[in-house]
Amino acid sequence: MGRPSDLHPVSRRVQWVWLGLRLILLLLLIYGIHLLVDWFLARTANIHPGVQISMLVGVLLVYALLIAIPFVPGIEIGLMMFAALGSWIAPWIYLASVAGLLIAYSAGEWMPYRRLRRMFENLHMRRASDLLDKMHQMTREEQVSMLCEHAPRWLRPVISRYRYFFLAALINLPGNAIIGGGGGILFLAGLSRLFRPFGVALTLALAVLPVPLAVWGFGLNILP
Repeated sequence: MGRPSDLHPVSRRVQWVWLGLRLILLLLLIYGIHLLVDWFLARTANIHPGVQISMLVGVLLVYALLIAIPFVPGIEIGLMMFAALGSWIAPWIYLASVAGLLIAYSAGEWMPYRRLRRMFENLHMRRASDLLDKMHQMTREEQVSMLCEHAPRWLRPVISRYRYFFLAALINLPGNAIIGGGGGILFLAGLSRLFRPFGVALTLALAVLPVPLAVWGFGLNILP
């Protein structure tokens, strides 16, 4: 008799169909952002500077909200905006990126315990639900210690000492939209309750900085 699983079995064909649909949605989203940037450039060519600023703020707000959504390719959207608008937009893209990822983290960190437990139960993830019950009454340090005790030996240093470095690496991983994108990664980081808000904010401020700094400060032409 096979070992029971937390999730109901799903056929391989359904998994591939779901992956294909997700890729199609990502492509449509990128195309939609491209149309939005083109519309912005066309509309702001000959209008009052005050209106230009208002429209730019609106575009940046939309961008920040988009990258907070799991599976949205935030890196690709940011590069496209650099290519369309020029290097002067780099500091504002940087601030919007950090803000959007902090929104995703906050959504996970502040999700009520009851709602999170109900979500696990609806997914038939009984082990995760039981683990959540144990961790709910613990401090963050106690949670880290407990996870280290149950984790494989090679994973323990990542959980205990290097989890912020690991988080920064995942954020800058090319094609990370397949594993949730920046928004999904930060949402799960918040759900895990293993990361402190200040540490996450500092990690994001440093992890997101290299590309905008290279574009703005050194004139790097990423997309000709």
